[in-house]
Amino acid sequence: MATNWRRYARFGLYLSLLAILFSVGWYVVQREFDLVLQISLGLIVIGLAVFALLDPENARQLLTGRQARYGSNALVLALAFVGILVVVNYLAFKNSKRWDLTEGKQYTLVKETIETLGKLSQPVHAVAFYTKRTQSDQARSLLDQYQYNSNGKFDYEFIDPEANPAAAEQAKVTRDGTIVLNMSGHQQPVTTVSEQELTGGLVRLLNPEKRAIYFLTGHGEDSTDQGGQETYSILKTTLESKNYTVTSLNLLVENQIPVDAKVIVVAGPKKQLAQSEVDMLSAFQERGGALVVMEDPLPLTDFGKAPDPLADYLAEKWDIALGADIVVDMTSQQPFAPYAARYGNSPITEGLQNLTAQFPTVRSVKVLTETISGVSPVELVFTAQQSWAETNLENLSAGQSNIGFDKDKDTPGPVPLAVSAENFQSKARVVVFGDSDFPLDANFFAYANGDLMINSIDWAAGQEAMINLTPKETKTRMLLPPQSAMMNLILLGTVIVVPGLALVGGIWVWILRRRRA
Repeated sequence: MATNWRRYARFGLYLSLLAILFSVGWYVVQREFDLVLQISLGLIVIGLAVFALLDPENARQLLTGRQARYGSNALVLALAFVGILVVVNYLAFKNSKRWDLTEGKQYTLVKETIETLGKLSQPVHAVAFYTKRTQSDQARSLLDQYQYNSNGKFDYEFIDPEANPAAAEQAKVTRDGTIVLNMSGHQQPVTTVSEQELTGGLVRLLNPEKRAIYFLTGHGEDSTDQGGQETYSILKTTLESKNYTVTSLNLLVENQIPVDAKVIVVAGPKKQLAQSEVDMLSAFQERGGALVVMEDPLPLTDFGKAPDPLADYLAEKWDIALGADIVVDMTSQQPFAPYAARYGNSPITEGLQNLTAQFPTVRSVKVLTETISGVSPVELVFTAQQSWAETNLENLSAGQSNIGFDKDKDTPGPVPLAVSAENFQSKARVVVFGDSDFPLDANFFAYANGDLMINSIDWAAGQEAMINLTPKETKTRMLLPPQSAMMNLILLGTVIVVPGLALVGGIWVWILRRRRA
């Protein structure tokens, strides 16, 4: 008995139809003409060939019959329509234009950013290091705006540092959500996703000169070299990735401050600085130098009751007082490790308003009188209201823990923990913290500790605001719900009247056709 092969012909059409649907779906998802798509397209041809071979009569009729003529007309119209769409999309792609319809132009870069992009002498490649746990939508949107306005001078890519640790290590990335800008062999990391930070990074790339930072040594300070959790090695690596050079300086030995010094950091001395050292620092600041000071509470030092020339200098020249106390915060699980409850108004803390920082054993740092001419001090960090600055240090030194707030001796919270100040005449800057432990390797990634320290050094070096962006005015709108009568009227119109008119119209048309029939 001969096999009727014609009945299997339709399976060729089924195969072609399934292959067509799969090819369209695969290309929409992958957007690549890969091997899978090529095989799928091949199956379309094979299915049609199987149909033609097994049922040549139907295949001939489909190609030459009346349905084919009508189908060919429809095919020509469809191809013409697709061709028009292709041409329109091509022209739109080659002459792309965006419209920001928000009233405050929230999705339009400010003029300073566009001017900075226009000044790029070399292409900039941005690498955003984001793990799958970190939201990247804001970064993608912002980077896309930079690419669109750069005339081909700015592009970007996203890399998962966990999937590609070698790339993260090469870029010296230590924090998830970091964007590294690369231009002509120079790189600039940006850890806060905002237009101001990203544009500031571009400006720093356009000015790639090295900026020297010296960490003072010789008084028992912690090292900047790798060697354990009680070092500043992560801080050093982060600064170097931002085009700083970080070096140690022993003034007692060198007896002079290098001419290339931009910032000098005094990080937790266990012994007081000599008066001769303070005199050199004072002369350095008279020339516009910057100073970052971190002095721990007295019980954690070997100062004893001897004078502290550096603290005296800060009080006399900068109106900044380092308290002879230790801060106690009853809102913290560790009362002697208070958290930052709020920040002052400063470029240092501008991007940290929704973050906290923790200070293991800290003394108060406050502004004294605000009367020194030409100096503008700002208290940067404050503890919670339920804290205080404990002045009874004898009990602490003796190991007694039964301390409590004494309204006659102690300073009630919120207690200031850091102060920054600028001298408008000499252009010198200073930042003072009552703790040197918060940026150590053991604490650098805790909360905003590392960011606070990096921002302080950036500000002291004059790198925090190389560009001031025009602020965008945020429009706040409120939707006032209509009254109940209006709500009922809307409900009547949308749910009953409009659908009812459509139903009545349909019934009327049906009646007319019935009468004509």
